Amino acid sequence: MRPRLKAGIFVRALIRRVEVAGAHAYVVKKGAEEAGAVFLKIARLDGTCFVLNQVRRGDGELAWMRPLGESADEEAANVYFEKQRKFDPDLWIVEIEDREGRTFVDEPVV
Repeated sequence: MRPRLKAGIFVRALIRRVEVAGAHAYVVKKGAEEAGAVFLKIARLDGTCFVLNQVRRGDGELAWMRPLGESADEEAANVYFEKQRKFDPDLWIVEIEDREGRTFVDEPVV
């Protein structure tokens, strides 16, 4: 199992990676710098998006899960995030705007 980066460092590095690739990323909700959960909203700029949240697989390795499936609309994503904020106020939400729907993460999406 690899050590986990602090959430704030991970988010800043992700945003930089997105920008270098020519897409845009924004922190919608800033969470705990040290260990807040990270959620990604990938907006395809056509009114659809998908959501990713970090999970640990059975072997302890990090992965990303699509809690709303392959595609959702903006309203469904916002409702999901509001429920998650009530459960964990220290979470991070990063929105990535990319027409291709790229995630820009190294870990597998399961």
